[in-house]
Amino acid sequence: MNRRVAGVVVACGLAGCAAKHGGQPRSAERGPTFSAERVARYNDPVEVSRLRETALETLIAATGSTLPQARANAIEALAEAPSRLEPLLGPALRDQNAGVRSTAAMMVGRLGLRKFEAEVRPLVEDPSAFVRASAIYALSKSGAPVDPTPLAGLLMGDPSPRVRAHAAFLIGEMGDPSALGLLRDAARGADQRSLQLQLAEAMVKLGKADEIEVIRAALYPSRNEELENAALACQIAGQLRDEGSRPSLIVLTALKVRGQPMPAEVRLAAAAALGRLGQPQGEFVADEYYRHPVPAIRAQAAFVYAGVGGPSAMPKLELLMGDPDETVRVAAAAAVVRLSGTASRAAHTPGEPIEPVGGTERP
Repeated sequence: MNRRVAGVVVACGLAGCAAKHGGQPRSAERGPTFSAERVARYNDPVEVSRLRETALETLIAATGSTLPQARANAIEALAEAPSRLEPLLGPALRDQNAGVRSTAAMMVGRLGLRKFEAEVRPLVEDPSAFVRASAIYALSKSGAPVDPTPLAGLLMGDPSPRVRAHAAFLIGEMGDPSALGLLRDAARGADQRSLQLQLAEAMVKLGKADEIEVIRAALYPSRNEELENAALACQIAGQLRDEGSRPSLIVLTALKVRGQPMPAEVRLAAAAALGRLGQPQGEFVADEYYRHPVPAIRAQAAFVYAGVGGPSAMPKLELLMGDPDETVRVAAAAAVVRLSGTASRAAHTPGEPIEPVGGTERP
């Protein structure tokens, strides 16, 4: 979920994982040690291109999966290769699952694909509030005429905090500072911490820089029930590239509570955020978890590799592309496509900042 689209997401909540494993996730199963020769192969553009093509084939196949999460994640990941994605968007916009339709619409908006206006416009009347919101975003971002006011209605009046958070995210992405007053009003009535964080993110994007303090404060969890919001705050801090969060993120990758490290989800989210801030040393955190017994954590480790990895990450991602869990295979393929794409852009545009993989939680 581009933290909130439908990208590589932790499918179980922090509290659920912690409870399942006795308060902290179990230690990872240590993966194999790869030879220097095997790692060095991925300094060769031909080898990288081979693995990228395999990853793209994996993602294209996953758009026909029986698992909606796999279909949605594959659609989002293929936005890195628009020519491969475009033939698949029509069916995805008509998918029986609302999360897949919502993700497909968001990719239309992200890529500015006005050619899909006819397929997106009926979704403004979709039964799912998530899909309606994403359709408005898609039409607006692709330059098609659309009335954005229903987004305000969802933000202020929908009974679901998740729908309100989705609307807030989209309003922030649309970039209209005149929406700041609306977001402030919504924040005054928000009684869930996760919604408050996502409203703060949207306001920062629209120019209200002091709202970053709401996000930074959540990076100091003092109770188990605050851990999930700490992971979300890590993701937001990375998305916003907030340099002021760097010290807290570093602490979260190493902090121990009662002799145990922070939960995997928090450490991995902090490592991914640091990658967005240009601190790529977080690969060691992913190394601890890419063979974890919980598939969602293996998938999140793949997500981290996409932002902080180099040639040394490629053999691990290649291994994860053969994982027994389909969502992990999709996550690993998405990471290969993103990581190989950033390497290619770096090779062709020296000095250009490279955006690491994103992740934003959505339906």
